[in-house]
Amino acid sequence: MSRSESRHAGPSHRLERVGEAIRHAMAEILQRGEILDPVLDRQAVTIPSVKMSTDLKVATVAVMPLGGENAEATILALNERKKALRALVARRVNLKFAPDLRFVLDRSFSAQAEIDALLKSPRVARDLAHDDDEERH
Repeated sequence: MSRSESRHAGPSHRLERVGEAIRHAMAEILQRGEILDPVLDRQAVTIPSVKMSTDLKVATVAVMPLGGENAEATILALNERKKALRALVARRVNLKFAPDLRFVLDRSFSAQAEIDALLKSPRVARDLAHDDDEERH
């Protein structure tokens, strides 16, 4: 595989390492209440993932408020405190430049819930039972 092909195969280990370091830093900052904001003070927030741009200048931080409540208010509060968060992340993660933080709502939890509900639906259960019957005969 050529060098250019490997670049397009997926995120590099360095991008993943940096994203994970930023994820840990963000989680610690929020857990310790280092950002003073009434929305963030009342809301536990999970950081499932951080995706880095290839030039390491932008970190897209996926967030999920506990229970999925106040999601829009949480994203708004994080965006309003972006500058302070960036400074706190920069102190914890050793990079040449502190990346710009972009906050997005993590949809993987709701997608998983939809898949679970679909798998438990009567129609799918009937189809699965039908497949089992055919295998036995």
